[in-house]
Amino acid sequence: MKNYSIDINCDMAEGMGNEKELMPWISSANIACGYHAGNEELMKATIDLCLIHQVAIGAHPSFPDKENFGRTNMSLGREQIIQLITDQLQLIKKITDQSGAKLHHVKPHGALYNMAVKDAALANSIATAIKNFDSSLIFYGLSKSVMIREAENLQLKVAHEVFADRTYQSDGSLTPRTQPNALIENETEALAQAIQFVKENKVKTVTGGLINLRADTICLHGDGKHAVEFAQLIYSEMENEKVIVKTIL
Repeated sequence: MKNYSIDINCDMAEGMGNEKELMPWISSANIACGYHAGNEELMKATIDLCLIHQVAIGAHPSFPDKENFGRTNMSLGREQIIQLITDQLQLIKKITDQSGAKLHHVKPHGALYNMAVKDAALANSIATAIKNFDSSLIFYGLSKSVMIREAENLQLKVAHEVFADRTYQSDGSLTPRTQPNALIENETEALAQAIQFVKENKVKTVTGGLINLRADTICLHGDGKHAVEFAQLIYSEMENEKVIVKTIL
Protein backbone atom coordinates (compact mmCIF):
# COMPACT_ATOMS: atom_id res chain seq x y z
CA MET A 1 0.00 0.00 0.00
CA LYS A 2 1.38 3.40 -0.99
CA ASN A 3 2.15 5.88 1.80
CA TYR A 4 0.80 9.34 1.01
CA SER A 5 2.00 12.56 2.62
CA ILE A 6 1.44 16.29 2.13
CA ASP A 7 2.67 19.55 3.60
CA ILE A 8 -0.11 21.99 4.55
CA ASN A 9 1.05 25.62 4.38
CA CYS A 10 -0.77 28.74 5.52
CA ASP A 11 -0.17 32.47 5.03
CA MET A 12 0.13 34.10 8.46
CA ALA A 13 1.01 37.20 10.50
CA GLU A 14 -1.26 39.22 8.22
CA GLY A 15 -3.30 40.74 11.04
CA MET A 16 -6.15 38.20 11.07
CA GLY A 17 -5.44 37.13 14.65
CA ASN A 18 -6.16 33.44 14.04
CA GLU A 19 -2.59 32.07 14.12
CA LYS A 20 -3.01 30.24 17.44
CA GLU A 21 -6.17 28.48 16.23
CA LEU A 22 -4.64 27.52 12.86
CA MET A 23 -1.31 26.13 14.08
CA PRO A 24 -2.51 22.62 15.09
CA TRP A 25 -3.81 21.97 11.56
CA ILE A 26 -0.80 22.97 9.43
CA SER A 27 2.83 21.94 8.95
CA SER A 28 4.32 25.12 7.37
CA ALA A 29 3.69 28.82 7.99
CA ASN A 30 4.38 31.61 5.49
CA ILE A 31 5.01 34.68 7.63
CA ALA A 32 4.31 38.16 6.25
CA CYS A 33 7.43 40.32 6.44
CA GLY A 34 5.77 43.72 6.88
CA TYR A 35 5.59 44.83 3.24
CA HIS A 36 1.95 43.83 2.57
CA ALA A 37 0.90 43.14 6.17
CA GLY A 38 2.24 42.51 9.65
CA ASN A 39 5.12 43.91 11.68
CA GLU A 40 8.05 42.65 13.77
CA GLU A 41 5.93 42.05 16.86
CA LEU A 42 3.43 39.91 14.94
CA MET A 43 6.24 38.08 13.16
CA LYS A 44 7.87 37.18 16.49
CA ALA A 45 4.58 36.03 18.04
CA THR A 46 3.89 33.80 15.03
CA ILE A 47 7.42 32.36 15.04
CA ASP A 48 7.03 31.54 18.75
CA LEU A 49 3.79 29.67 17.96
CA CYS A 50 5.56 27.78 15.16
CA LEU A 51 8.18 26.60 17.64
CA ILE A 52 5.52 25.37 20.08
CA HIS A 53 3.62 23.46 17.36
CA GLN A 54 6.72 22.30 15.42
CA VAL A 55 5.54 24.11 12.28
CA ALA A 56 8.14 25.02 9.63
CA ILE A 57 8.87 28.76 9.42
CA GLY A 58 8.77 30.44 6.03
CA ALA A 59 9.11 34.00 4.74
CA HIS A 60 6.19 35.47 2.79
CA PRO A 61 7.75 38.45 0.96
CA SER A 62 5.67 40.89 -1.06
CA PHE A 63 5.73 44.03 -3.11
CA PRO A 64 5.73 47.11 -0.82
CA ASP A 65 1.95 47.53 -0.94
CA LYS A 66 0.20 47.59 2.44
CA GLU A 67 -2.58 49.72 1.01
CA ASN A 68 -3.73 46.90 -1.31
CA PHE A 69 -2.53 43.89 0.73
CA GLY A 70 0.23 43.21 -1.82
CA ARG A 71 -2.23 42.46 -4.60
CA THR A 72 -1.26 45.26 -7.00
CA ASN A 73 1.03 44.41 -9.92
CA MET A 74 4.26 46.44 -9.93
CA SER A 75 6.97 46.81 -12.55
CA LEU A 76 10.36 46.83 -10.80
CA GLY A 77 13.85 46.21 -12.14
CA ARG A 78 15.90 43.10 -11.36
CA GLU A 79 18.09 44.79 -8.72
CA GLN A 80 15.02 46.32 -7.06
CA ILE A 81 13.37 42.89 -6.82
CA ILE A 82 16.52 41.28 -5.42
CA GLN A 83 16.86 44.06 -2.83
CA LEU A 84 13.16 43.86 -1.95
CA ILE A 85 13.35 40.12 -1.26
CA THR A 86 16.70 40.37 0.54
CA ASP A 87 15.45 43.10 2.90
CA GLN A 88 12.46 41.01 3.91
CA LEU A 89 14.55 37.87 4.38
CA GLN A 90 17.00 39.78 6.55
CA LEU A 91 14.16 41.04 8.71
CA ILE A 92 12.62 37.63 9.35
CA LYS A 93 16.03 36.01 9.88
CA LYS A 94 16.84 38.58 12.53
CA ILE A 95 13.70 37.52 14.40
CA THR A 96 14.21 33.77 13.88
CA ASP A 97 17.76 34.11 15.18
CA GLN A 98 16.53 35.96 18.27
CA SER A 99 13.95 33.22 18.87
CA GLY A 100 16.40 30.35 18.35
CA ALA A 101 14.43 29.27 15.27
CA LYS A 102 15.44 28.35 11.72
CA LEU A 103 14.07 29.69 8.46
CA HIS A 104 12.83 26.82 6.27
CA HIS A 105 11.29 28.22 3.07
CA VAL A 106 10.19 31.24 1.06
CA LYS A 107 6.84 31.72 -0.63
CA PRO A 108 6.18 35.00 -2.49
CA HIS A 109 2.87 36.72 -1.75
CA GLY A 110 0.01 38.07 -3.83
CA ALA A 111 0.85 39.94 -7.02
CA LEU A 112 4.55 39.09 -6.67
CA TYR A 113 3.65 35.36 -6.70
CA ASN A 114 1.06 35.62 -9.47
CA MET A 115 3.33 37.64 -11.76
CA ALA A 116 6.29 35.27 -11.18
CA VAL A 117 4.12 32.31 -12.20
CA LYS A 118 4.42 33.47 -15.83
CA ASP A 119 7.27 36.01 -15.82
CA ALA A 120 10.60 34.13 -16.06
CA ALA A 121 12.74 37.23 -15.44
CA LEU A 122 10.84 38.13 -12.29
CA ALA A 123 10.88 34.52 -11.07
CA ASN A 124 14.64 34.37 -11.69
CA SER A 125 15.18 37.60 -9.74
CA ILE A 126 13.25 36.22 -6.75
CA ALA A 127 15.07 32.89 -6.89
CA THR A 128 18.45 34.64 -7.22
CA ALA A 129 17.76 36.72 -4.11
CA ILE A 130 16.82 33.58 -2.17
CA LYS A 131 19.87 31.62 -3.37
CA ASN A 132 22.25 34.48 -2.56
CA PHE A 133 20.73 34.84 0.89
CA ASP A 134 20.60 31.13 1.84
CA SER A 135 20.75 28.40 -0.79
CA SER A 136 19.27 25.84 1.63
CA LEU A 137 15.88 27.59 1.70
CA ILE A 138 13.04 25.82 -0.12
CA PHE A 139 11.22 27.81 -2.81
CA TYR A 140 7.42 27.37 -2.60
CA GLY A 141 5.76 28.11 -5.95
CA LEU A 142 2.82 27.19 -8.16
CA SER A 143 3.08 23.58 -9.30
CA LYS A 144 4.85 23.09 -12.63
CA SER A 145 5.00 26.84 -13.29
CA VAL A 146 7.73 29.12 -14.65
CA MET A 147 8.64 30.17 -11.09
CA ILE A 148 9.39 26.56 -10.16
CA ARG A 149 11.44 26.06 -13.32
CA GLU A 150 13.54 29.19 -12.69
CA ALA A 151 14.22 28.17 -9.08
CA GLU A 152 15.25 24.67 -10.20
CA ASN A 153 17.56 26.19 -12.84
CA LEU A 154 19.41 27.87 -9.96
CA GLN A 155 19.58 24.54 -8.07
CA LEU A 156 17.20 25.64 -5.33
CA LYS A 157 15.08 22.96 -3.71
CA VAL A 158 11.44 23.55 -4.67
CA ALA A 159 8.00 22.66 -3.35
CA HIS A 160 5.23 22.40 -5.96
CA GLU A 161 2.23 24.17 -4.42
CA VAL A 162 -1.44 23.44 -5.12
CA PHE A 163 -4.66 25.02 -3.89
CA ALA A 164 -7.77 23.31 -2.54
CA ASP A 165 -9.95 26.42 -2.75
CA ARG A 166 -9.03 27.69 -6.23
CA THR A 167 -10.09 26.56 -9.70
CA TYR A 168 -7.58 25.72 -12.42
CA GLN A 169 -7.22 26.57 -16.09
CA SER A 170 -6.23 23.89 -18.62
CA ASP A 171 -2.62 25.20 -18.67
CA GLY A 172 -2.26 24.58 -14.93
CA SER A 173 -2.62 28.24 -13.95
CA LEU A 174 -5.09 29.45 -11.33
CA THR A 175 -8.30 31.09 -12.55
CA PRO A 176 -7.79 34.85 -11.95
CA ARG A 177 -9.63 36.24 -8.91
CA THR A 178 -11.26 38.75 -11.25
CA GLN A 179 -13.34 35.90 -12.71
CA PRO A 180 -16.49 34.71 -10.92
CA ASN A 181 -15.48 31.03 -10.76
CA ALA A 182 -11.99 31.60 -9.30
CA LEU A 183 -12.77 30.39 -5.78
CA ILE A 184 -14.19 27.07 -4.60
CA GLU A 185 -16.55 27.98 -1.77
CA ASN A 186 -18.12 24.53 -1.39
CA GLU A 187 -16.20 22.62 1.32
CA THR A 188 -17.03 19.18 -0.13
CA GLU A 189 -15.60 20.18 -3.52
CA ALA A 190 -12.49 21.69 -1.96
CA LEU A 191 -11.84 18.59 0.16
CA ALA A 192 -12.31 16.32 -2.86
CA GLN A 193 -9.87 18.46 -4.87
CA ALA A 194 -7.31 18.31 -2.04
CA ILE A 195 -7.46 14.52 -1.84
CA GLN A 196 -7.28 14.15 -5.64
CA PHE A 197 -4.14 16.29 -5.66
CA VAL A 198 -2.44 14.18 -3.00
CA LYS A 199 -3.45 10.71 -4.22
CA GLU A 200 -3.52 11.20 -7.99
CA ASN A 201 -1.47 14.37 -8.66
CA LYS A 202 -4.38 15.49 -10.84
CA VAL A 203 -6.97 18.28 -10.82
CA LYS A 204 -10.16 18.92 -12.77
CA THR A 205 -10.02 22.16 -14.79
CA VAL A 206 -12.79 24.70 -15.35
CA THR A 207 -13.33 23.16 -18.79
CA GLY A 208 -13.91 19.72 -17.26
CA GLY A 209 -10.64 18.06 -18.26
CA LEU A 210 -8.07 16.45 -15.97
CA ILE A 211 -4.46 17.69 -15.87
CA ASN A 212 -1.42 16.37 -14.01
CA LEU A 213 0.09 18.61 -11.32
CA ARG A 214 2.66 17.64 -8.72
CA ALA A 215 1.49 18.31 -5.15
CA ASP A 216 4.20 18.75 -2.51
CA THR A 217 2.37 21.34 -0.43
CA ILE A 218 -1.23 22.51 -0.28
CA CYS A 219 -2.12 26.11 0.59
CA LEU A 220 -4.70 27.25 3.10
CA HIS A 221 -5.55 30.95 3.10
CA GLY A 222 -5.29 32.29 6.64
CA ASP A 223 -7.26 35.42 5.70
CA GLY A 224 -10.39 33.46 4.70
CA LYS A 225 -13.59 33.96 6.68
CA HIS A 226 -13.75 30.28 7.70
CA ALA A 227 -9.99 29.62 7.64
CA VAL A 228 -9.78 27.74 10.95
CA GLU A 229 -12.80 25.50 10.26
CA PHE A 230 -11.51 24.75 6.78
CA ALA A 231 -8.02 23.94 8.09
CA GLN A 232 -9.51 21.48 10.60
CA LEU A 233 -11.63 19.88 7.87
CA ILE A 234 -8.70 19.42 5.47
CA TYR A 235 -6.44 18.04 8.21
CA SER A 236 -9.18 15.63 9.38
CA GLU A 237 -9.91 14.53 5.81
CA MET A 238 -6.21 13.80 5.28
CA GLU A 239 -6.23 11.67 8.44
CA ASN A 240 -9.35 9.82 7.26
CA GLU A 241 -7.65 9.10 3.94
CA LYS A 242 -4.47 7.89 5.70
CA VAL A 243 -2.44 10.83 4.38
CA ILE A 244 0.39 11.97 6.65
CA VAL A 245 0.60 15.75 7.13
CA LYS A 246 4.26 16.72 7.50
CA THR A 247 6.79 19.41 6.74
CA ILE A 248 8.93 19.15 3.59
CA LEU A 249 12.51 18.24 4.54
